[in-house]
Parts: sequence; structure tokens; C-alpha cells
Amino acid sequence: MGRKRMVKSMAIVAGCSFVVGVLVLALLSLTAKRPAHLGVHDGRLAPCPDSPNCVCTQTNDEAHRLEPLRYTGSGERAMERLQPILAAQPRARTVTQTENYLHIEYTSLIFRFVDDVEFLVEDSAKTIHFRSASRAGRSDFGVNRRRMEAIRRAFDASN
Repeated sequence: MGRKRMVKSMAIVAGCSFVVGVLVLALLSLTAKRPAHLGVHDGRLAPCPDSPNCVCTQTNDEAHRLEPLRYTGSGERAMERLQPILAAQPRARTVTQTENYLHIEYTSLIFRFVDDVEFLVEDSAKTIHFRSASRAGRSDFGVNRRRMEAIRRAFDASN
């Protein structure tokens, strides 16, 4: 009887720990606000923070760096190629769109975490720079990097 009680107690503690963990993640998601530093400043996107949940084409830090998208033709046509790729992605919402800049919010399915993804067309270099970063937490388990690599593959294939 003592062993059954101990197993039951351990199961209750584990269940409560799980529920608390879920509640903490949900609260973290709900309290994360859109960063004020997003957008283009002096021709550049914001740098990545020290956390591993960000990738950017305008950094020299190898832990965060990815190569920009390359295109031929006009920047306008490159954005026209990019937009249907982004529109096909689940839980993506366009926040800001100009001639050479695009800000999309991606929301995770379960905990509703938001990632901010920005694109900046540099037509003189035939390049689209991007930055993809999680708003909350420290690790994203590589989600931002995988998303941007998938977008690159789709963009390259659309040529």
C-alpha cells in the first residue's frame, strides 16, 4: 500500500509540474509585445540578440547568420515572387508592407508564440535581406532557421 501511495503522489507532482509549465509558457506568450526596434534603420534590419532564437542576413555572427536571397530583375518582381511563398505558410500575418520592406508575424499553433520575420529589398545589390526572431524565450529549437531555409528553397525554385 505504501508503494501505491508513493507512485500516486509522484504522478500528482508530475502532473502539477506539467500544468504549471504549460501555464508559464502560455503566460510568456501572452505577455510578449511587438518589439519597438523592428523596421529599417540606416538601411539595416535590427541585429539579433545574444539568444539562439534569431537569424539574420546582416550579421557577421556565424551563430545567427544566413545568406540573403538573391534575385535577378527588379526588386518589385522579387517581392512579387516572395509574397505567395509567404502567404502559403500557416499562421502568417502581414503587419507592414512597403515597396522594399515586409514584416510578417508567424504564430505557433499550440502556445501562440509569435516570431517576427522581416524582409528588406536592396535592389542595387539584387538582394533580399531578412531577419527572423522569436519574441519570447531563449530557444526556438531551430524554428526560425528552418523557416528561412524553407523560404529560400521555395524562392530559388520560383525563379
